[in-house]
Amino acid sequence: MITVPVPLPAPAPAPYSALVETGLLARAGALLRPHLPPAGQLFVVTTPTVRRLWGPALAAGLAADGLAATVLEMPDGEPAKTLASLQALAEALVAAGADRDALLLALGGGVVGDVAAFLASVYMRGLALVHLPTTLVAMVDSSLGGKTAVNLPSGKNLLGTFFHPRAILVDPATLATLPPREYRSGLAEAIKYGIIADRALFEVLESQAPALARADPALLQPLIAACLRHKAAVVVADEREADLRRVLNFGHTLGHALESATAYQRFLHGEAVAWGMIAAGQIAVRLGRFDPNQARRMNAAILALCRPLPPLDLDPALVLRHAASDKKARAGVLHFVLPTRIGQVAIVNDVPPAVILAALADTQALSR
Repeated sequence: MITVPVPLPAPAPAPYSALVETGLLARAGALLRPHLPPAGQLFVVTTPTVRRLWGPALAAGLAADGLAATVLEMPDGEPAKTLASLQALAEALVAAGADRDALLLALGGGVVGDVAAFLASVYMRGLALVHLPTTLVAMVDSSLGGKTAVNLPSGKNLLGTFFHPRAILVDPATLATLPPREYRSGLAEAIKYGIIADRALFEVLESQAPALARADPALLQPLIAACLRHKAAVVVADEREADLRRVLNFGHTLGHALESATAYQRFLHGEAVAWGMIAAGQIAVRLGRFDPNQARRMNAAILALCRPLPPLDLDPALVLRHAASDKKARAGVLHFVLPTRIGQVAIVNDVPPAVILAALADTQALSR
């Protein structure tokens, strides 16, 4: 088992750890037991699809330590990441008699994790939370860091809180049932860490793209742990995204705009981020901040890992309008995380709209 500590400094919530091990689900009860109060109830928030695939294995892992859980379902997919879903889950907790000693286990991908964590942060002013991610996006990124959110029609993640889990339990074996498109979406978030902070990780992803496309188990466990270590380091240094943590948004400014501009129907999150990273690289090239040869290398690696991607055939002006309403815009100014070389980025807030539009056009050409 690989342990990735998240040693949050005071006055932040208590430190916690991410545990990464293939087959970990069989020991879920023993790993959850320390976080469950003696008289506490255990609730699992999941979707019908994940429950069908992994509910029986989780139940067996809980039963091995004498635990049982009440399962609460929410719909699959990004369109379910709403206040309506949050309210329905909260009402289900009330109906089940959940009190402040309850523990919520988020079993699923990033949508389940974000909604379940938001629920844990506000139900009776706070319940214990543990993440058990079942998608690569959630394993390498969204489960760690304490961000919770739901979407509004006007934008992604506009309502949310910061609320950290008691633990993260990562079993790469659950990726065996992940659809290939969802898996490729997760690889986009993984390569993000190589581009923003770790050239060696980028080179592993670049050179091992065919094996990673096959979801080689020998590569997945160390890859997930490496990404979690990078995210933990950033979160510990800047828990509330005052400065440094914004580097984690590489590709997300325009990625979120692509999602909202298409009503969350066309792109998976990682797919939108993949195009967003390429567009950010094109912005950096046009501003003279990023060598065009490095940009081509970055683009090739992203496309090798993530293709096929939905085509980028939107009006660039529409994408820019949606970006302007994103929560990352401050005082009407868009902040971009731009690569300066592979393994290093800078935060830039003075990008002319004409450059953004031209970079989106550049990116569209690559999508054809």
